[in-house]
Amino acid sequence: MEIQKATVIFDALSQETRLKAFRLLVESGPEGLPAGAISEQLQTPHNTLSFHLNQLSHAGIVTSQKQGRSVIYAANFEAMNALISFMVKDCCSRDMAQIREDEKTGCSIIQLSNCC
Repeated sequence: MEIQKATVIFDALSQETRLKAFRLLVESGPEGLPAGAISEQLQTPHNTLSFHLNQLSHAGIVTSQKQGRSVIYAANFEAMNALISFMVKDCCSRDMAQIREDEKTGCSIIQLSNCC
């Protein structure tokens, strides 16, 4: 990941409503949530939420899919994994943080040392 892409993601997440919406979508898993459910859970008006979801989509960390009359939003886990990998690989020394692949699950595991 390039620094420019990372700054776009951080910019999108630096607003409270967007951060709450993204965290809610992460909790909901790959299935995502309809826009109305997000609006209801965050107690945010639909038009306001639409603006924030568009910002998250523009940053590439949220996807949307039309299902009937609803739009389903979901966290883009691949993009967030790339951001986390970027931060650990480029911003931490190897003795403080390492990323390894779990052979059983195929998942990336971030190991942070417990120091200072």
